[in-house]
Amino acid sequence: MELTIDEVLELLPHRYPFLMLDRVDELVPGEYIVGRKSVSANEPYLQGHFPGYPIVPGVLIVEALAQLCSVLTTKSLEGDEGYLHYLAGIDNARFKRQVRPGDVLELHGRIAVRRRQLWKFVCEAHVDGELACSAELMCVRGPGKAGS
Repeated sequence: MELTIDEVLELLPHRYPFLMLDRVDELVPGEYIVGRKSVSANEPYLQGHFPGYPIVPGVLIVEALAQLCSVLTTKSLEGDEGYLHYLAGIDNARFKRQVRPGDVLELHGRIAVRRRQLWKFVCEAHVDGELACSAELMCVRGPGKAGS
């Protein structure tokens, strides 16, 4: 299954400038997801991180992975549309490569554990096949409305 940006916007509450997912290239509900974020030189956070040598902050790479996993969670549960998924924990985050304007982050998330409202994911972000970031993320489903 693939999702366009319009379909992603129906599932996530995030909007520019905080939307960190451009599309979903592959999704198997209950298993894994692959998506991408194209990094533009016009991203607002790059003006100050760092002037003269812009790099994407690691926390925003993790946010992109969390948004990706939120889409996987929503698509894995029947009737889950309209709920929000909140980041509950980050374990073993490692940053291996700088991400710069012009790079395309290829984002991967796989469900590792699911217990009631708590989901744990094993995630990676790559640029040109090279590992940029890896992390284990935990998310919980909570009240709220996505999309709108």
